[in-house]
Amino acid sequence: MITRKQLINKYIKFFESKKHKNIPSASLIPENDPTVLFTTAGMHPLVPFLSGQKHPLGKRLVNVQKCIRTGDIEEVGDTTHHTFFEMLGNWSLGDYWKKEAIQYSLEFLTKEIKISKNKLTVTCFKGDTKNKIPKDNESAKIWKSLGIKKIKFLDKKENWWGPAGETGPCGPDTEIFVNNVEIWNDVFMEYNKTKSGKYLPLSQKNVDTGMGVERTLAILNKLDDNYLTPLFLPIIKEIEKLSGKKYKGNEKSMRIIADHIKAATFILGDEKGISPSNVGQGYVLRRLIRRAIVHANSLGIKENFSKSFPEIIIKIYPDYKELQTNRNFILKELEKEENKFRQTLERGLNKFKKFSKNKKISGKEGFLLFQSFGLPVQMINELAKKEGIKFDTSATLALISKHQQLSRTASAGKFKSGLADHSERTIKLHTAAHLMHAAIQKVLDPEAKQKGSNITPERLRFDFAFDRKLTDKEKKEIEDFVNDKIKRKLEVTREEMPLKKAFSSGAQGEFGHKYPEIVSVYTIKDPKEKSGYCSKEICTGPHVKNTNKLGKFKIIKETSCSSGVRRIKATIEN
Repeated sequence: MITRKQLINKYIKFFESKKHKNIPSASLIPENDPTVLFTTAGMHPLVPFLSGQKHPLGKRLVNVQKCIRTGDIEEVGDTTHHTFFEMLGNWSLGDYWKKEAIQYSLEFLTKEIKISKNKLTVTCFKGDTKNKIPKDNESAKIWKSLGIKKIKFLDKKENWWGPAGETGPCGPDTEIFVNNVEIWNDVFMEYNKTKSGKYLPLSQKNVDTGMGVERTLAILNKLDDNYLTPLFLPIIKEIEKLSGKKYKGNEKSMRIIADHIKAATFILGDEKGISPSNVGQGYVLRRLIRRAIVHANSLGIKENFSKSFPEIIIKIYPDYKELQTNRNFILKELEKEENKFRQTLERGLNKFKKFSKNKKISGKEGFLLFQSFGLPVQMINELAKKEGIKFDTSATLALISKHQQLSRTASAGKFKSGLADHSERTIKLHTAAHLMHAAIQKVLDPEAKQKGSNITPERLRFDFAFDRKLTDKEKKEIEDFVNDKIKRKLEVTREEMPLKKAFSSGAQGEFGHKYPEIVSVYTIKDPKEKSGYCSKEICTGPHVKNTNKLGKFKIIKETSCSSGVRRIKATIEN
């Protein structure tokens, strides 16, 4: 059986032989990106470089990136969809183009992992007359010249990527299928979508590709079910053991449990330290754990079970050291959330009994059981049938759909700035965040280091290690420090250097973050400081060139983020 490690190593080595530099997998929580809750693809950490900024390691990059996609949660349960997955990717930042990208894809598939050309089907973009974007005949001609016969042209819904927000880099893609399963996507970022909805040619054309590890591994091992690969089978075996039931006949529930517990383990194990909550990433995490518990319950697993899996998952993924480092946190949070939800589930079942006294459950009551107590509609249906109770399923589903639509609308408003929104104001706030970090360490404690950040055009949000509420005097001192640096018109410089040199020179980096061997260091120079600077951080940027561009800095709010972590929201006024 071909292993995950063998597939990943082959991919990385192949692209290294094509002069690509290997970069580490980034956190599952995007850095300074307000548009998404999780890293959904390998390109997310590379947005500044896809937008034209120079990458320290050059124009050709390769890696395997851990990803979370929540849009497919309802589809999880089939053989190929996953919430957590790994994406193998290679990038050209204004270097090679369609011909080389397609040649590399085909060479790897047919020569390195020995998939027959006859098994491949590819799709290309058929054009968009409304936006005057031509049919991608170029990609189709390249495929034909390489001996691929099965080529389909599909519309923008199927063969177009991006932008991830309202504006930014985007373009046609060509997808590769094996046995009707998509395993590879070559995206050609050649357009920039403007706020007015126009598609303008990009000055820097990029190639962004991705291949799913799980799907590819199943194909290489001649399996038609990803859950029978070594990435899931040990988890499935443990579910069989706990439930006393076989996978065959219980596939959907077992797949959901395996998928959701794995995703929850990776979110909890991430270097950013996310806990279950009712907002943002914490809400998604809570939903995954609770959905797994409901399906475990349906298999007859009534006792706490989630703590049985982290050790198995750590063994499957030994190269993600953060899982081992955060092992105790993962176990503690899973058990705490399971205890909490099992009590809620019990209350939900009691509420069901109360509602069912009249031998019927209305749509409003069904929605309450779903929304407040976590009972899936399928579970309510089964209970109703068992008890001979009339359940208004359609009215319940209509209310759920309306709620989800409102949630999506709210999310769209929250994340409307766009993935590639390196607007002038966002860049200013990014630089202000560096100054505020320096101020926090000066005013509060040198060890009050960054734990996370999020920047939109409206405000910056900054999390840092500190164990108490700030006084009004401390907040004023932080504001004064930042505004003094702004008034003094300090120069902001960028320099590339080896990671070790960056740390030895005094540059700060985020704890637990994985950095490439060559990094960008942004320095805010200050001749009044003994070191010659007031801020020096490893960062992908971008930033203003002088602090006098920023305007007046003001703290909006300071709150607790989690145990031992405070959060400041701030803005700049022109």
